[in-house]
Parts: sequence; C-alpha cells; structure tokens
Amino acid sequence: MSERDSRRDSAVGPDSRPASGSHIVYVLECADNSLYTGYTTDLERRIGEHNAGDGAKYTRGRTPVELRHHERYETRSAALSREYEIKQLSRAQKERLVGLDDE
Repeated sequence: MSERDSRRDSAVGPDSRPASGSHIVYVLECADNSLYTGYTTDLERRIGEHNAGDGAKYTRGRTPVELRHHERYETRSAALSREYEIKQLSRAQKERLVGLDDE
C-alpha cells in the first residue's frame, strides 16, 4: 500500500455524505469542459454551491459542473496536499485520473 493510499479514508455516513472528520478532494468538469479541483468537508453541499454560482470564482461562469472524481482523507493536511498534487498535473494526467481519457 502506498503512502497516499494509507492516507485515504473511505468512510461514508449512512446517507452517503462524508462521515464527520472526512476531508474530500474533488475534481469537477465544467460546462466549458475545463477541470476544476477543490477541497471540502461536504461534497454534496459544495457541488450545489458551485452550480448555484456561489462556489469558486473560477466555476461561476462555467456552470453547470459535474463531479468527475473525489478522494477522501482522514486529515485536512493530507487532503490539501493531494489537492495541490492534482493541481500540478497536466490536463492529460488529470483526464487519466478522472477517467475522461476512456470516453
């Protein structure tokens, strides 16, 4: 098991929302086909904010957005480190990560 895999926490609460303490890194595909990477503790709420125009400035003019990938971590630090790693990837690497290269 890699260090990254050992940091992940796949715990999900009974209603499919993250369990308390879960930190989530997510990748959205925007209406213009661009990819946006972010961090949250409540994925459902955050996607709603993006689609309502209340999310990140980047996504406001690019709605609707669609969740393409997410990873759960036990600590905020681990999640933010992974968010940074994903943001450093090339477009092609991000497409492989989220499975867009298979379509």
